[in-house]
Amino acid sequence: MSMFDDREKAAERTFAREQEVAFRIMARRNKLLGLWAAEKMGLGGDAAARYALGVVDAEITEHGDTGLIKKVCRDLAAHGLPGTEAEIGQQLARLGAKARAQILQNASD
Repeated sequence: MSMFDDREKAAERTFAREQEVAFRIMARRNKLLGLWAAEKMGLGGDAAARYALGVVDAEITEHGDTGLIKKVCRDLAAHGLPGTEAEIGQQLARLGAKARAQILQNASD
């Protein structure tokens, strides 16, 4: 019975670790998207950092990727900048790959 319990606990720890890594990748991806959009809008320094954090928070408040993409699209449009939901979605995917590489690289260091 102890061996079964040990395996179960190991599986739970692995699952928790995988969930934490997935969350960190998503948060990094969203921050990178926010910084990308901030740069397009001409924001720099603290303003860019605040905007990026707002994009990270938008994952929750805007209900997932679709809401996040719509938020960034609206923000770009408010600054008179082009950007379709499809283009922003593609950028989000590219930045997702970059965020994954960064997080996994840091985990192996």
